[in-house]
Amino acid sequence: MRSLSAAALAAWTCTALVGCQTPPAPSGGGQSVSTAPPLTAAPTTSRTESESAESDEVDYSHLLLTASDISDNEDVFAVRSTTRDPGGLPGASALFVNADDTRAVSDTIAIYPDAATATSTLRRALSEVGKVVVGGAPRRAPVGTDGTIVVGTSADGTKAATLLLFTEGPALARLQFESAPGDVPTEEYVIAVGKMQQIALRTGLRSPE
Repeated sequence: MRSLSAAALAAWTCTALVGCQTPPAPSGGGQSVSTAPPLTAAPTTSRTESESAESDEVDYSHLLLTASDISDNEDVFAVRSTTRDPGGLPGASALFVNADDTRAVSDTIAIYPDAATATSTLRRALSEVGKVVVGGAPRRAPVGTDGTIVVGTSADGTKAATLLLFTEGPALARLQFESAPGDVPTEEYVIAVGKMQQIALRTGLRSPE
């Protein structure tokens, strides 16, 4: 894990909260969707060069959900883009968009040295979720450890936005759902998707026996 000073840690936390990556405009005339980097901050943990090199070689994309996991009777999703080590942290991210380009799900995971670091990072980030999802208060969600859901609008006010955060062992997961105003995904659907990601993490991170 990359080591950062206290000042760099604070700067990274702010950038991760308010920065956005915007995918290409939809071709079907639907509502544009966007996805933000993970609500994570690199801990000030030092590692040897060999450990850092080993971490850089790990591909965590197999821990992410697939398009078929997110698809249901209403929508069939496809992968729009993928990112390895989003924001420079070990992990992976994928953006899924439905066939009409009107709904999107951003799935991002970051891997920390241990469960305690992942949990403390999530808790620090909760005070800043209002910069990503506006108009909603964080509530407990029955997913993973410290599962939290926030329902509101995107920061620019143009889209309905739902954010789900939780940890599973050393992994911090962020699922963000965006769609047209008023087209809010049901909490049942959001929780179901979150639990599938939790299972994928629990299974994928399990140490070989």
